Parts: sequence; C-alpha cells; structure tokens
Amino acid sequence: MATEQINVARRLVAQAEARPEATAIVEPLGRGGDDRPQYGQISFQQLDHDSDRIAAGLQEMGVRPGTRLALLVRPGVDFIALVFGLLKSGAVTILIDPGMGRESLIQCLSDAEPEGFVAIPPVHAVRSLLRRRFRGARLNVTVGRRWFWGGTTLARLRDRPWPGTHVADTTAGDPAAIIFTTGSTGPPKGVLFTHGNFEAQVEQIQSRYGIQPGEVDLPGFPMFGLFNCAMGVTAVIPEMDPSRPAQVDPRRIVEAATDWEVTQTFGSPAIWNRVGRYAQQHGVRLPTVRRVLSAGAPVPVDVLRRMRDCIHPQGEMHTPYGATEALPVASISASEVLKETAERTRQGAGVCVGTRFDRVEWRVVDIVDGPIESIDQARDLPTGGIGELIVRGPQVTPRYVTRTETNRLAKISDGEGFWHRMGDAGYFDDQGRFWFCGRVAHRVLTTQGPMYPVCCEAIINEHSGVFRSALVGVGEPGRHRPVIIVEPQVGQTPGEAPGGESLLAEVRELAAGNPRTMGIRDFLLHPAFPVDIRHNAKIFREKLAVWAAEQVQ
Repeated sequence: MATEQINVARRLVAQAEARPEATAIVEPLGRGGDDRPQYGQISFQQLDHDSDRIAAGLQEMGVRPGTRLALLVRPGVDFIALVFGLLKSGAVTILIDPGMGRESLIQCLSDAEPEGFVAIPPVHAVRSLLRRRFRGARLNVTVGRRWFWGGTTLARLRDRPWPGTHVADTTAGDPAAIIFTTGSTGPPKGVLFTHGNFEAQVEQIQSRYGIQPGEVDLPGFPMFGLFNCAMGVTAVIPEMDPSRPAQVDPRRIVEAATDWEVTQTFGSPAIWNRVGRYAQQHGVRLPTVRRVLSAGAPVPVDVLRRMRDCIHPQGEMHTPYGATEALPVASISASEVLKETAERTRQGAGVCVGTRFDRVEWRVVDIVDGPIESIDQARDLPTGGIGELIVRGPQVTPRYVTRTETNRLAKISDGEGFWHRMGDAGYFDDQGRFWFCGRVAHRVLTTQGPMYPVCCEAIINEHSGVFRSALVGVGEPGRHRPVIIVEPQVGQTPGEAPGGESLLAEVRELAAGNPRTMGIRDFLLHPAFPVDIRHNAKIFREKLAVWAAEQVQ
C-alpha cells in the first residue's frame, strides 16, 4: 500500500488551481510623497510558480530531502515564497527569531547545524566571519546582493522557466522544519516539525474558526502568513518589526486593515494592547474585521474588551492556546471569557483557555519534577485537581533536535506513541475546559505548599496602578520565600519615590485581603519586566527571581 504524500505546500498548489488570479500576499513597499503606504502584490498562481522555481533551483544546487537550511529573511513575499520553495524541495527549514539577540541567535544556529543559509546579506557577512562555527554550510543563497561569500542568489533561482508543479514526495513523518522555542523556561530549543504537523495545524485552525478562502488576514506573526496562503486567504503583511510586537505603531495596523478591508488578524497580546488602546482613545473602528486571534500568553480582559468594541459588531476575538511544541491545543472566545470566566480569573482561579481542538487528546496528571518514562507512571487527577497538562495529537511535534537531553523530560512514552508534557500547571473544570495556573517551573514551593503565579498575580493586577505583576520564589524549593514584583502602569512612579511607596502599600493591603496572597510579605517595584522575544508577553520570571533575590536578601 502506497504511503500518502503529505506536504502543506500542496495546499498552495490547490489554491493556485482554484483561484489563480486572487491576491495571495500584499506587502508594504515604503511610502509616497503624501505619506500614504505603497503596496506590492502577488497572486496565488504567481506565488505557486515562484516557489516551484525556487524548489527546482535549490534541488539543482544539491538540496535533498532532509537538508537543513537556515532561513533568515524579513517578512514579505520573499519570506513566504522561500518557505513554500523549501517545503517543496523537501529541505528542512531552520527558523529562529532574530529578536533573541546576536549571541543567542548564533548559538541556536550553531546547535541546529545548518547545511546552508538562505538569508539577507548582513547574515551572510556574519556567517563568513564565523565560518569555523558553520563549516557544514555549503549551500548558500543570498536574498539581495551577493558579495564575497559565494553561493547563489534568490534572483538566480527565480531566473528560469516555470518547471511545472515541483513538490517533493514527502510523507507525514518526514521532517519539514526546525523552529526554536522562545526560551521562557530555559535556553531556546530546536523543535522538529514534520510535514504531518504542519498539515494538521492548518486543517485544525481552518476548521475550528471557519476560515474561508477569499478572506483577508493581517498576520502579526510571520508564520501565519504561510498558513494564510495554504488556506486561500490573502496575507497583508503589516508595517512592523515582528521581533518587537510591543512597539508596534497602532496607526499602521489600523491603516493596513482599513486599506485592504481585512476580515481577520492574528497577533500577540502586546499588539492588541496597543491597537485596542489607540482605537478606544481615538474612536477608531475596524468594521470589516470579524475575527481576531491572539496567542503567546494570557490576554488581559481589558484587551479583549477593547478589541471586541472596535471590530465588526458580530465579530469575535479568540485566544488559541498551545506551545511551539504543540499548537493549537485549545481555544476560547472573548465572549465566553467576558461573560463566564473573567470574574473567576479575577478571584484567582487561573485563566481559562477553553476546550480542546478536535484531534487533540489531553490529560491533567500529578506534577513530577523529573522524567516520566511511561504513561503508566502518570496519575490522572480528578476535575479541579491542579496538575500538569499532557497532550497528544497530529499537531504535536515529536522531539527536540537541539538540547536533546530535554526530550526525556518533555515526552512520555505510550506504546508506539507518546504524550507531550506542556509544562503548564492547571486543572479541568466540569465543562471540560482547561484553566491555566502558571508554568510548572514557575510555581513557588513554600513550606505551606505550592503557590501558582497566574492565580496570585490576578489578585495584584486588580489595582489600577499595576500594569502587570509576577510572583517568584527566593531561596530553596520547598522553603521558597514568595515575592510579588510589580510593573506600574505607564506614567506611574517606578522607583522608591513617595509615589512608588504609596503604590506598594496599596498592593500589600490588596494582597492581605485574599487568602491566596495574604501570606506574602515581600513586594518590589520593577520598571519594565523582561519578556519573550516572540510575543513580548511571556514574563521571564527566572530573571526576575534572580533580581528579587538581590533585593530582599
């Protein structure tokens, strides 16, 4: 029996055949004399044929199924065409957030052992200077002008007749990409994505949210541009730095959404915090937007409310939940949060992330600070019991290919299959929804028992002068000293001046009035929390714990 060929690039082929002239990608090309944005466009057929040429050119260079190529290109037509070209060639694409900083970026690239780079000139210049670290990088493509470093250019790959549909015969289990985690709980790790993982992600996202060909999306995260084109959705690339979503200019988002009558948009909570505030302050509406998606961290209730208020009256905001290793896992709508779960969150019950996607299986098991070798060693908890969430399904990635020692900690064997440990603590309610209480690694282990960050921080975040807070533990696990760190709202006093002391005094009083936080004695102010580079939303509590230890001891 023949093995089914699976490659998400085949979805682009199908879209190009069904809607060849429809616009696949819109990208900003600067601004004219009137300061209005100029745009470039490419159709589904043009994108499909372009990626076929790229795939054929890569294979002529010597790229074979499984060849690892690092892709470092700015978001836009080139990025999406290259991703599809790499998928069609059978190569394994290495994707890393450039915002993580030069040293971390170089270390991740070195760990991934690329056999070549498809990158902009500055990246090739650095690669050339560090050639001893990248001895195996022989298959190199410059996106732009090539200088002294050899290899070919993207322009040359494209400068050939269309070779016809050119998709490698990959199967569900074949490797497709290596994507690095954000490093919010330790050094970034390279996650292996198979072609089956990508196919399942697209199918599950499109099915759950009812996304239809012909829609128009504004993706605030580059990989969603790939998913859009696979679903027959126009991707309007926003005018922003994707590595710094918290610094996005909301006017640019509103402008693009209006110009192209965007129906859907995806971004981190940091983006929607800025866009929602701008819309509220200036009376701006996005009347064509019917679906807003946000992921990467829990979305504050005020962000949900502001975004709901500025989009189509029948529109909805959704917050899909998952991780680099397993996405999507669950989802909840803003309407459900605002109507049912927000009040419980305010009281310290955790954040409800909703119900699971159709093809996901999940369980909450006893927390174990070490490997769980077999599913037989995992004890399921009853409804309401706080434990660690484990999942399995076709969108769950099989393993890490860098820092491989962590595979033993992250995967649980189950016959010929496996479960992935999400590293998230929480519980199921009687409606089958998962409530997130914080990362397992971030729980504070006191002599009175564990304290869960998200539950405790919700109490503190009720103060109007608090932008966000973080619970950390100082000292040895089991004898942790709980410390609450507060980041004030913009314009509030962040230091030890009288305004800061007043805020801390009020926060202490607030904590003393709730049984979840009444035992906390140490409170600190911090001007700006360290956060992840992908979404600018996950708090690096490990770094704050080190800082707190210096302050209270």
